[in-house]
Amino acid sequence: MGPDPAVARVRSAVRAELSELSRGALVLVACSGGADSLALAAALAFEAPRAGLRAGGVTVDHGLQEGSAARAARIVETLWGLGLDPAGSVAVEVGAKGGPEAAAREARYAALDKTAAEFGAAAVLVGHTRDDQAETVLLGLARGSGARSLAGMPARSGLYRRPLLGLGRAEVRRACLAMDLTPWDDPHNTDPAYTRSRVRASLLPAMEDTLGPGVTEALARTADLLRADAEALDEWAVRAQAEARGVGHTYEVSVLAGLPRAVRGRVLRRAAVEAGCPAGSLAAVHVTAMDRLVTAWHGQRGADLPGGIVAFRRYGKLHLGPAAAAGQGR
Repeated sequence: MGPDPAVARVRSAVRAELSELSRGALVLVACSGGADSLALAAALAFEAPRAGLRAGGVTVDHGLQEGSAARAARIVETLWGLGLDPAGSVAVEVGAKGGPEAAAREARYAALDKTAAEFGAAAVLVGHTRDDQAETVLLGLARGSGARSLAGMPARSGLYRRPLLGLGRAEVRRACLAMDLTPWDDPHNTDPAYTRSRVRASLLPAMEDTLGPGVTEALARTADLLRADAEALDEWAVRAQAEARGVGHTYEVSVLAGLPRAVRGRVLRRAAVEAGCPAGSLAAVHVTAMDRLVTAWHGQRGADLPGGIVAFRRYGKLHLGPAAAAGQGR
């Protein structure tokens, strides 16, 4: 008799993700103790030896709730019990920049990056599901984001891999329980103070009630389609930036003006970041201001950008650089 069907599907998803890794490589799983990451950890522990891989686990203690250190210790015990080696916890200090959710995410991935580097891991598995993807798309819509944001989370990004993006949260939870694992349900996931929690508890169910079942799957499919489009536009933008570039951080306006808006916006964003703008602070309003220097220039002064950078137009070229050195030229 085989495993529960939900367990089999989770294992199959993990097995497919491990198939391209070199034998003997170390794969880590990021485990919060929730149902999704516990099921993922158990599937990794089952599949890695069969693929000739080593498997370990790490949990991040954000220190945001009473008893978090003790809970992290229990999660580590569970990881050891599954046969994951190495297994451990990392305590982080969560700042306030960008709000609590963004700050916690930044601290978590910084800790995972450091841990993966210390152990020489070839990949880090994270337990995001199709439901997480749908929530991410809705959050991007609410922010008025472009295709890159609406494309949601990639199945792979650097070291990080998300084998469960094709599976629903309910099915993954069934797999977790079928493997006799006891998940920890983070109260933050149902706390209405957090935007994602409100989307999860109220918005998505309301959409399902109004539009019928399948909304989550449709949003996830939309993310997949938009990601393919965004990747193609990004590749075009890389080529276009090289064609438009002059000396240093200068660009030929005539070349930029001839690009489709979707490509030109990507070129301008890339150019601003390369000139010194912090990527996380560069907003659509900044890109629009740069675009006006290209397509609607009437002798206006330069556009102020984050990080003390200014973009200005002079003699048919778009210049980007430190505001002090730019002299607010035209």
